[in-house]
Amino acid sequence: MKGTVIVDEALCKGCGLCTGVCPKGVLALSTRFSARGYHPVELVDPGGACTGCELCSVICPEAAFTVYRERAAA
Repeated sequence: MKGTVIVDEALCKGCGLCTGVCPKGVLALSTRFSARGYHPVELVDPGGACTGCELCSVICPEAAFTVYRERAAA
């Protein structure tokens, strides 16, 4: 199953908890700064490995993630 995430940079404080729980390793702290002065998390998934498992969303203390998953073909 394929998925993707969107990170709300206005909420992300760059704590990195999500990067540690991502089973596919497709989340990383950015080298740039957000408007609030944090290194926000970004999806680095050129191969489409994200499954939309929602672990990042569950562990995020700021609820900065929106997770999408493709529906399975019927």
